[in-house]
Amino acid sequence: MAKFKKKKSAPTPDPENSKKELVKEENNEIPETESSDPTPIVNQEGKSEKDKKLDRLFWLRVGFAVIAGTLATFLFEDIQGEERRWASIAFMIIMFIVTIFIAKSMNMQLPSSDKKKIVTQGIGSYIFLYLFVWILTYTIVHAGTVSSGIPSPIS
Repeated sequence: MAKFKKKKSAPTPDPENSKKELVKEENNEIPETESSDPTPIVNQEGKSEKDKKLDRLFWLRVGFAVIAGTLATFLFEDIQGEERRWASIAFMIIMFIVTIFIAKSMNMQLPSSDKKKIVTQGIGSYIFLYLFVWILTYTIVHAGTVSSGIPSPIS
């Protein structure tokens, strides 16, 4: 349902004057929401040293996730069943802790409110990339050894 603004000024005898006042009032009531300044373009030179190190930590974790996910396929080859899954998850956690120690050695000057960024920066990407690469490499390595009883159109 539409809401109408109540007129705040005193009534004027001339209808033309009331339209002019209404326009003036509306212009005064509209708050300025955007400035006329263009948005600044952020480039590598404009980033602070803290942001550069956090970016480096993010990409370090992405690289570690890909390498550790691939290694997990081959390191736990001789372990069977449920133990393989838990060994891989433990390996994932250990490798993440290694990245925490690497981040601490980068000597990031973070404010006390951002100290948890060392742990949380890129954690979601790390976990999902690790699991994705682990599953993908395991599937590629063991694609020919699984017999499902359904003939493959490739072979």
